[in-house]
Amino acid sequence: MTDYATLLKNSGLKATFQRMNILEKIEAYGHMSIDTIYAEVIKAHPSLSLATVYKNIILMVEKGVLVEVPITGKKSKYELLKEDHIHLVCTECGEVEDKPQHTVADELFTSITKQENFTISKQQINLYGVCSHCREAVA
Repeated sequence: MTDYATLLKNSGLKATFQRMNILEKIEAYGHMSIDTIYAEVIKAHPSLSLATVYKNIILMVEKGVLVEVPITGKKSKYELLKEDHIHLVCTECGEVEDKPQHTVADELFTSITKQENFTISKQQINLYGVCSHCREAVA
């Protein structure tokens, strides 16, 4: 389990109950849309507004606590910042699955950035397609 208070403090944010609860829910579920986060958070804090959740999510993305995973045609999902990895994003159901980044990909990125004299500040690899569950549902 992550020490959310330290994570927030190291990012220059106060450890408010709203942020702590948001982070707890995201870590428990992995990848969540703001609507799903809100639905989970209000179970413990019914007076919390959707605007407050939006504001905190946006701030935590800006501060590098959370990562936004864009999903074509659907609402983005959010996850805690982790080691570099690849997202498999289903364009049908919107599910996001984490996969480890392969050394071949690392070597390719290193080669490209060295050749172009480009310094990477952060990276996110999203592969979009149809997951096995959605493919089976159509078959």
